[in-house]
Amino acid sequence: MAEIPDPRTEEDALLQVQEILAHLEDISFVAHRDSKEALPAVEPYGPFVQCRWLEAARELFFHDRDAGKAFIRNTPTVVEQAGCVDEWVEQARIFTRWRGAWKALEGFMGQVGAVFAAWGREGEASWFDLGHTWLERHVDSGVAYFTTDFRTLAGEGGPAGIHALMAPAEALFAERRMALGSYLEGALKVRDLIGVDGVHEWARRGADVLQAGRQRGESWFRLDSEESRAMLLEVVPGERIRDHLRLYQLLAQGWFGEELLIEDSGWRPGDPNPGAETDGARLYLPAVMADHEAAILAVEHVTGHLAFGTYDYDAIQALFQRRGTEHPPVDDHQRITWRPLFAEFGDDLVRFGVLFDLCEDLRVDARIDSIIPNYRRRLLRRAKRAEAPAGPAGPWFEYARATLAASLGEGELDPRLAALLAPGASLVDSFDTALALYGELDDERLPPLTLQQRPHAYLPGRAPNAARPVYPRVPGAEEDDSDGAEATEEAKEKQEQREAETPKEGSGDPDLDIAPEETSGTGGRIGVGIPQPAHVVGRGLAREAEFGGRAYPEWDYRENRYKVDWARVHERDLEPGDEADIAPLMARHDNVLKRLRRALQLQRPQRPAPLRRQFDGDELDLEATLQYVSEKRAGMSPRPHVYQRRAPQHRDTAVLLLADLSTSIMANTSDGEGRVVDRLRAGTLIFAEALAEVGDPCAIAGFASKNRDAVSYYPIKGFEDPLNAGVRARLAGLSGRLATRMGAAIRHAVRAFDGASARRRLLLILSDGRPADYDDGGDPRYLHEDTRMAVKEAVDAGIHPFCITLDPAGGEYLPTIFGPGHYLIIDYVDDLPARLPEIYLRLRK
Repeated sequence: MAEIPDPRTEEDALLQVQEILAHLEDISFVAHRDSKEALPAVEPYGPFVQCRWLEAARELFFHDRDAGKAFIRNTPTVVEQAGCVDEWVEQARIFTRWRGAWKALEGFMGQVGAVFAAWGREGEASWFDLGHTWLERHVDSGVAYFTTDFRTLAGEGGPAGIHALMAPAEALFAERRMALGSYLEGALKVRDLIGVDGVHEWARRGADVLQAGRQRGESWFRLDSEESRAMLLEVVPGERIRDHLRLYQLLAQGWFGEELLIEDSGWRPGDPNPGAETDGARLYLPAVMADHEAAILAVEHVTGHLAFGTYDYDAIQALFQRRGTEHPPVDDHQRITWRPLFAEFGDDLVRFGVLFDLCEDLRVDARIDSIIPNYRRRLLRRAKRAEAPAGPAGPWFEYARATLAASLGEGELDPRLAALLAPGASLVDSFDTALALYGELDDERLPPLTLQQRPHAYLPGRAPNAARPVYPRVPGAEEDDSDGAEATEEAKEKQEQREAETPKEGSGDPDLDIAPEETSGTGGRIGVGIPQPAHVVGRGLAREAEFGGRAYPEWDYRENRYKVDWARVHERDLEPGDEADIAPLMARHDNVLKRLRRALQLQRPQRPAPLRRQFDGDELDLEATLQYVSEKRAGMSPRPHVYQRRAPQHRDTAVLLLADLSTSIMANTSDGEGRVVDRLRAGTLIFAEALAEVGDPCAIAGFASKNRDAVSYYPIKGFEDPLNAGVRARLAGLSGRLATRMGAAIRHAVRAFDGASARRRLLLILSDGRPADYDDGGDPRYLHEDTRMAVKEAVDAGIHPFCITLDPAGGEYLPTIFGPGHYLIIDYVDDLPARLPEIYLRLRK
């Protein structure tokens, strides 16, 4: 940066310095004191620089006291690191353009010197300019930028690495107005997992999710949603645990004689050191581990703890008795936790817990090594390849690694730890050893730890032994699968308890009671089957799986297989609407109904149709009579069905109308006169009236979804039900709710045809958008492919699906799902009431 010209003389500048200091003394003791303490760091650069620095300090202090203090107090460090003053002082003065930007300035001053030292003036200018741009867009985004460590933002790419990371964020802000803070939290973890190119793909799919709903989209970018996690698990490198479950179970059974259930630990991408855990009954593994060997070592380690007494009831009982306390059960299934043992250590309980785990791991590893050749050698090789973490967890990691090496003769092992290698050592011995070592801990050598630092203190693939409450194991007890059943029953009981505690409001419809999600805005748009609220308040992120309902498979095109019992469909009663709303609805479409009735009269048979080969009737069936006489003369015993009679002709057709009740039907029509749902109500009602006139068996149902285990199916009219006041009231109560998991709904509708005796069966699907759901991973093809397979299954069952859509873009995906000629796009929603029954009448011919 060129030297800033200053018209003052040096004497004037020095006088100005004293005047500013006197002014600061008059307005703030703190500002004056801090400025005098920081000023010597600036003095070597001359009186002009001192004067400009003090002017900036005063300006920032007047703008915001916190901003001024951050500027003044960080100055000595910044000067020492940067080796300059004017450049960053001028940058700091820019922060006065925005109210509430003091946090951004604090972040800037906290690291600008380090940026100069690492990247020089050009690199620092690039770093600042990008942050400045974010401040101009959105102050909180600027705060997120400057308060995030520049080395973290850059990764291994320097200033270019920051620009690569920020490119998707800039597009998201321009298109969706998404703040940088929402993007950064997940983007940094994604980049560490799959690289910068992976961030771009993750952000692209996240933009599609964000379009479906802001809360859902922001959950994606924070990595809080299952769909975001699922997308990363598709591409993150490493061992996919679910692909090798049988192998791990065989290892546990072969080496240790343990038959284990293996479940997902709930690990999220970006969580530190994903390790194996157990509750004494099951093995919990992260969805992905570093590689095949890491997964096998983790399984062997945790199964060894189960086999060698860490969770045995007698050992735990003896441990608590040794400490003069009892283990309290934490739930009705008598799971316990070791936390009461650690309570005496107060704020240092995390550190003692890690030390106890280290001792117990050493004991169990020695026992495992006695039955699995080279187990500890394999473990040590991996530990040596791993880099010790930064911060307080680093010394603990190195201590665990050194202890493991010493147990194999690579170094001197503390005699108290060496005693744990004996075959007779127990859980109590590990605890006593940890107590003895704890009394000698040096805070500098093995510092205290926080819960956030704890996961980094363990060797790769390991987790705290008491990470979960445990079912104490009773040696010799008969083993069965009751634990899994108990867990299921426990979850069901909790679900029932939640339902019992939930106040029942007037609707009685579980979907209408799902929120406290409160939405405002248009409620969606035609063409997208996911709710799109303008604003969401309340819970909606955390959820637990529903139980009950009927389970159906779901096709995953990515794995080219069915996921067994993946989706659950729950039949629910639809809250009736006001039957008084039906009269004006029918009056509005009276002309349509009259025209349809005239058309229906033309489809009625004009004369009776003959029923042949009857046991009795009005006249002889000549063909049947001749056959009877011929067979009789031949010595056979023919059936005497030789008559015919005439009876009214009926078409042998049954139809089920399946209506998509996703939130988007609550949108206004294009002309602004009413909503899509009003046309849907009218169309289904006229459809029902038309079929009642024809006499064809007819059923009507609706569907909506909120994740794979909460697909709601609303029977409105059964095949045998008359079109009565109750059906009309339910049609009047149609409303939008949630999303469109169409494949599961089609499979359930196919089962409904079991009650229809007609030879020809039609499934008429009415939708306003593509299949989509909250947990589809932002992959539009996923549910498209599942719906396509559901349609194929329906055809194989002798049912003919036909889709009527209000989505103008339906031509892009419906041919793939339903096939050419098996769908129809209605361009104008106002045409729906008239077109729906007409379409059916053409199909039934």
